[in-house]
Amino acid sequence: MSTTARDARPSGSLDRFFQISQRGSTLARELRGGLATFFTMAYIVVLNPLIIGTVPDGTGELLAGGDLAVIAACTALVAGVLSILMGVVANYPLALATGLGLNAFVAYGIASLEGMTWADAMGLVVLEGLIILVLVLTGFREAVFRAVPTQLKTAISVGIGLFITIIGLVDAGIVRKPAGGPVPVELGVGGFLSGWPTVVFLVALFAIAVLMALRVQGAILYGIVGGTLLAILVEAVFAVGPQTPEGDNPTGWGLGVPALPESVVSTPDFSLLGQFSLLGSIEAIGITACFLLVFTLMLADFFDTMGTMVAIGAEAGLLDEEGNPPRTRQILVVDSIGAIAGGAGGVSSNTSYIESASGVGEGARTGLASMVTGVLFLLTTFLSPLVAIVPHEAATPALVVVGFLMMQQVVGIDWGDMEIAFPAFLTIVFMPFTYSITAGIGAGFVTWVLLKVVRGKAGQIHPLMWLVAVLFLLYFGIDPIRGLLGV
Repeated sequence: MSTTARDARPSGSLDRFFQISQRGSTLARELRGGLATFFTMAYIVVLNPLIIGTVPDGTGELLAGGDLAVIAACTALVAGVLSILMGVVANYPLALATGLGLNAFVAYGIASLEGMTWADAMGLVVLEGLIILVLVLTGFREAVFRAVPTQLKTAISVGIGLFITIIGLVDAGIVRKPAGGPVPVELGVGGFLSGWPTVVFLVALFAIAVLMALRVQGAILYGIVGGTLLAILVEAVFAVGPQTPEGDNPTGWGLGVPALPESVVSTPDFSLLGQFSLLGSIEAIGITACFLLVFTLMLADFFDTMGTMVAIGAEAGLLDEEGNPPRTRQILVVDSIGAIAGGAGGVSSNTSYIESASGVGEGARTGLASMVTGVLFLLTTFLSPLVAIVPHEAATPALVVVGFLMMQQVVGIDWGDMEIAFPAFLTIVFMPFTYSITAGIGAGFVTWVLLKVVRGKAGQIHPLMWLVAVLFLLYFGIDPIRGLLGV
């Protein structure tokens, strides 16, 4: 019997529960996929504390008193529990952690408002999660998802592919914002690639591409691990050092400096758990302002997850003929619980991560991969010094490669039909150009409804698509609306 045949053989109750063989996967692929997803997401354990732990609230206090280690431990704990929950309940290769963008909005757009405390801000996150959970349990969120045309779902997947590609290129320093000049972005520093971290990124990227071309299983994971080892060696020999917020050492490492830690194990502190006030924000800023903030959080959470789970399902070949993943409701329930758990854990809303696509790229097709990722996050609460050695430049090549894989779905869009082609185009380009999945989905939905109306096909528009289009118009106009209301 061949090695491939032995790998694909069912493994008893584990295989039956997760449908590993049924979905064309193997235990080895699920393990590799879970590892790859973890390594591409692990940066959040370092980055989330830097975002929400360094911004004073409206009373001048820092979250957890400014203790970033506490925030890191709670970030990993909540991500671990939720990723395991996604694996067990939804059996989907999708991991969760604190949402980037959402955490910045919570820090700069909510907690820093005059009179607000971090507990008040986290209370709004919990409130938003509870509302979304109700929408899921009543079937509303799933109904909206099923009302979206299949080709728009495909466009969402392609757009997210480009979105994670630019995330990877920006985080690695390949694409940067120039110090001055007429263009918004440029190649490297001053239009040129330079610095040892760039070399690490390029070596890891092309190593993954070569391994994939040679059909080597585990190419993405090998690229991340190999890139990290190379980065450690480069730092030991050349003492590259980190980039600084002031712009010094622009060719340094983008986030963590890859060096072997003095200790591998540390004792986690979870004292931040439960530090939220569900309704304290109403007294601080008023009910109208609270409503608008919750609405903004909710809409971003609502559609980011929709796009993410479609993109993962499309890449994994798990979508049905209408573009819907299996166990849609269970996926959405767990994701809704993620917002509640993130707020209750004091680490901001947790949501489904598009970086899970790196695990799918390694062959993951079931929730077992999510469980592996979750267990690794739980271990990270004790092993945070070890996770910190993986630099952006070693992890982000995986995002670029997965972006390429997701881009291939673009052939599923009928580019000769203006009614779908133009909304699909806006969906695709808005995501990377605005750095927002929500903005891309909103642009596509509103345009699709508009073109249907002007061509006399309003009767083909699902009532929920009308509602969603109106909500997105409110979302895009939220700032002037707040100005008119004086909040």
